[in-house]
Amino acid sequence: MSDVRVPVLVVGGGPVGLSTALFLGCHGVPTLLVEKRDSTSQLPRAPGLQARTMELFRAAGVNREIRALEVGDSHAYFEGGILQVNTFAEIDDAVVLEAPSLDGPEISPERVMGCGQDRYERVLVDLVRRQGGEVRFRHRLLSFTQDADGVTALVEDKETGEQLTVRAGYLVGADGANSRTRHLLGLRREGRGTVFNALSVYFRAPELEELLKGRKFILCYATAAPGTLMGLSRLHGVDPWLAAPLYYPEKGETPEDYPDERCVDIVRTAAGKPDMKVEIVAKVPWQGAQLVAETFRRGRVFLVGDAAHVHPPAGGFGANTGIHDAHNLAWKLGAALSGWGGDALLDSYDAERRGVGRAMAEQAMVRNRIRHGYADEETVASMVDDIIITLGYRYRSDVLTGVPDSPVLTPNLRLTAEPGTRAPHVWLERDGARLSTIDLFWDGFVLLAGSEGDAWKQAAERVAARGGAPLRAYRVGAGGDLRSVERDWAGAYGVSEGGAVLVRPDAFVAWRSAGPAATAADAESELAGALARACGHDAAAEAGEPR
Repeated sequence: MSDVRVPVLVVGGGPVGLSTALFLGCHGVPTLLVEKRDSTSQLPRAPGLQARTMELFRAAGVNREIRALEVGDSHAYFEGGILQVNTFAEIDDAVVLEAPSLDGPEISPERVMGCGQDRYERVLVDLVRRQGGEVRFRHRLLSFTQDADGVTALVEDKETGEQLTVRAGYLVGADGANSRTRHLLGLRREGRGTVFNALSVYFRAPELEELLKGRKFILCYATAAPGTLMGLSRLHGVDPWLAAPLYYPEKGETPEDYPDERCVDIVRTAAGKPDMKVEIVAKVPWQGAQLVAETFRRGRVFLVGDAAHVHPPAGGFGANTGIHDAHNLAWKLGAALSGWGGDALLDSYDAERRGVGRAMAEQAMVRNRIRHGYADEETVASMVDDIIITLGYRYRSDVLTGVPDSPVLTPNLRLTAEPGTRAPHVWLERDGARLSTIDLFWDGFVLLAGSEGDAWKQAAERVAARGGAPLRAYRVGAGGDLRSVERDWAGAYGVSEGGAVLVRPDAFVAWRSAGPAATAADAESELAGALARACGHDAAAEAGEPR
């Protein structure tokens, strides 16, 4: 007999687990989240939130709460790029290793921002609880079994030793690189394994501000410290600084070989100021590894974030990619629990996000090789710009119709409303109010039709009236429901004024017709087929294939 019954049990309360619970709550799905730590993070890890991540918080209606945590204008740090110096005192001679594109007003309604997870985790906990979700710290997963109807998990209160049985429809493992969920599933991981070992050293050094002359950057590497390559970052905009010296187990080194005194010496050497006052705040050892789980779904159990894929932090893809995992999965679990999402829709989580996870891991490795100075010309040429990795990735799965034969990451950013891509951002006007197309996609499917696309809109209304998946329809253009205010919507979405695009709740295009259907009946049949497929029903059917 279970002590608790809940639609979804989330294991892990870092940024990814909390985002999973938040996004599920947006779809009306109550969750129980268990986290083995005593509280939210006390350190400013994962400090860079991508524009796409901020779009997801925008869709959840919480972007203002998250944006309010920004200290000053953090955008300048991102514009500073990745630098390399001999010592930080020689900042005037810095070499720019990378100058990534990260956002832009024509690409997204949101901008990147710097904020440590010590701040945004606390806000996420409050938001999850405000939605009716339950968060229990000091609780860990011991075991689970699953059957055709759900998952039965055994959870322990670490403080009292009391054990709790949880019966859930689904379990989401967001429990990090050493995921117990993944271990209990017996899943293998594929990849290069550990490629380096590092120590995150959080410290305070007021004199660094003067040495750096106000220069802002994502990351600055100093090569002067012997035997290591020390990276310096403070994207979160407040104390403490973060340094990441490497250590080498193959030489017999361990984190214990780096007492505070040695860390202070490394920071001073890298700074080029041997008498600089340095206060060590915390030290956290970690591994830079590249590993991707063989599957992100097994039955009613799913993996998200580091539990599913790990890679070196170069690029800052870790927490962001995990939050994107959470959003992709949450609306699909919501659909399944509401009865309109089929099993093929749940399968598409693995098909879509594992491809992205592999691509992200490879790009992180490319950046790692470049920054550590052992990249050949072929490796350098394989690096894809950050804006493509964060906003331009492409999905391939059985629930999408008419996906072009393109890789997950293309050499150039192509947001043209091809099926499998994130729908383009276009500013619109509705009843005198300004909004982005991105603001339309959050709780259900949306059909956007051109100014001459009445037949498509009427077909959508008839399909929606049958019940099932939530579907709204808008006509964009003269005399329509919405009006473009800066650039032509039809051109941006690759359709004529008689065409239409079907967009999923995660803002990814599920189907597109460049022009009008031959008849009203054809429009209804084609759209109904595409929607059924997008919901994971009859995914192999030819209905809805583009002409």
